[in-house]
Amino acid sequence: MERSTIVKVREGLHARPATRFVKLAKSFECDIELVRDGRAVSAKSSVKLMLLAVKEDQEVTVRATGADAIEAVEALIGYLENPLSGLDDDDAPAEAARPAIEPQTAFVADEGALRGIAASEGGAIGPAFAHFPAAIETQSRMLGPDEIGAEIKRLRGAIATVQQRMDGALDDKTLADSDRGIIAALRDIVSDETLVTEAEASIAGGLDAVSATMAATEQVAREFAMLDDPYLNARADDIQSVGRQICLALLGQDEAGLDRLPQGAILIADDIGAWDLARAPLSRIGGIVCGHGGATSHVAIIARSHGIPAVLGLGDRIGELRAIASVAIDGSTGHVYPDPGDATRSRFSQMIASAAQEREALTAYRDVVPRKEDGTVIEVAANIGSLEEIDAARAAGAMGVGLFRTELLFMRHMHLPSEELQVETYSVLARAFAPHPVIVRTLDIGGDKPIAGIEFPQEDNPFLGWRGIRMCLDRPDIFRTQLRALLRAALHGNIKVMLPMVSELGEVRRTRELIDECAAELAAEGRAHARVPLGVMIETPAAVLIAQELAKEVDFFSIGTNDLTQYVMAADRLNPMVVDLNKVENPAVMRAIEMTARAGVEAGIMVGMCGEAAGRADLIPTFIRMGLTELSMSPSSIPRAKKRIADMAGG
Repeated sequence: MERSTIVKVREGLHARPATRFVKLAKSFECDIELVRDGRAVSAKSSVKLMLLAVKEDQEVTVRATGADAIEAVEALIGYLENPLSGLDDDDAPAEAARPAIEPQTAFVADEGALRGIAASEGGAIGPAFAHFPAAIETQSRMLGPDEIGAEIKRLRGAIATVQQRMDGALDDKTLADSDRGIIAALRDIVSDETLVTEAEASIAGGLDAVSATMAATEQVAREFAMLDDPYLNARADDIQSVGRQICLALLGQDEAGLDRLPQGAILIADDIGAWDLARAPLSRIGGIVCGHGGATSHVAIIARSHGIPAVLGLGDRIGELRAIASVAIDGSTGHVYPDPGDATRSRFSQMIASAAQEREALTAYRDVVPRKEDGTVIEVAANIGSLEEIDAARAAGAMGVGLFRTELLFMRHMHLPSEELQVETYSVLARAFAPHPVIVRTLDIGGDKPIAGIEFPQEDNPFLGWRGIRMCLDRPDIFRTQLRALLRAALHGNIKVMLPMVSELGEVRRTRELIDECAAELAAEGRAHARVPLGVMIETPAAVLIAQELAKEVDFFSIGTNDLTQYVMAADRLNPMVVDLNKVENPAVMRAIEMTARAGVEAGIMVGMCGEAAGRADLIPTFIRMGLTELSMSPSSIPRAKKRIADMAGG
């Protein structure tokens, strides 16, 4: 019995959805395989399932042989076709549940600061707690034939021990729901046939159980590291963590605990497994610094869900922190300050204290509708890139969406997203914020971020090349699908469409022609749709210089200060060597913003801003005086921006 379907599980079969899928498969007696692109794996192995790297909107086949094959296929197909499978309340992305108000770092890193990956926002300073457990040691001798059976039995006993430890953790009623899902996924890996079979084969070849487990762990982790998916790459850390736990059990040991960690200490480690961190006294951890790991690792997810600042990925430089007494970290920038001096201590203390006070005070502004002194409403909206960010934006008090980046919708799939998938996505977004407006930016992508289905040429400078509206107009097959989806989703009445990287009037006019053609097609097909306000993102100097002409062609402007600044200043915003040039407050950039605002106000269209500068409390009064009536920013900045506007009006 077999059936094919298109996977609708949000983001595909990564760790927890894969674990749930396997659990469901194991409830049936029949043999079950999942097939993608001709490759078949056991549906009862979470490791093999994750290595299959099944993504949302891919076609797969469920194949079953046995007495209950029909029931198994039906159940598993239903799981794959449900977007929320494996992502129930217990497993909701931790980031979405975090407080929307985050501290802002207001100082430049000291000379001598180490730089890693900003994995969990916030600042922390405290005593350093070095956690560098001894490496697992293996024996050099080979097993004799008469020892193999006993060694395999010893391996299975160690696996059972680790499972029991994890079961005990899962039974702990005080365990956070987000951590519970991670431990459940790790427990499934412990007994997975992929690791067990690989290790037992090595034992049969003469390796002792510890050496065999380490070899199997390295092999499977290497396979995860080779996948073209950052989330699945991070699962290599989970495999290593599980392998280490099995080895420790074989040696009759347990991992060196964190029970002695003092209150507010910064945990320093080359690497720490999600299992170890989840059962650590998290309330006592002030921050985390690791040599390994990244923003998608389970360590980062746990840290974010508990509001613990974290900097990961320091590499070999983590060794410089082994003997330090204290440390300060900025999880928002990725900076680590070993044994900070008085000046750094003072700055961190002030930052942390003021952030806590501000967080408390700003909660009162969540539902405030900010106005100018004359009563004009200033819309404070959110910049988001996925539906998973909706909850955080709404919790922060977002008055709609000022920038929905559609490129993530394209990047997370192995194929170009269909019209139906896009209609569903934009409709969910519109309903979530109605009646507030939702500004959807059409596909803004180039050779620096290739996506499946679009072949980008090799370019010396893709940021000045074939990207944004330029690429879309050259690929009407892609652009028309997106425009049709937006017109259909516009039935909710609050969707606006924004074009990126505009530099000529012709780009707007050609887009309007395409929109008219798409509307005519939909009408002929009998598909319900609505007209959409059309705007442009002002981010090129050319757009600034023709702003008066553009204002006559569109319904609104949104100023993208991130790119506008780097293009006006001819300074790559990702290049640390020219960071001093890349500042929006530079008179040249501020003049460009003022020219744009004046052109929009004179034409009677809305002028907004969706770059990072929109959330800067020190610049908001200037932008409003220029005539901007909409500011869109990261959700964490929304309460602060609302307060600043209210203060301007004396409210």
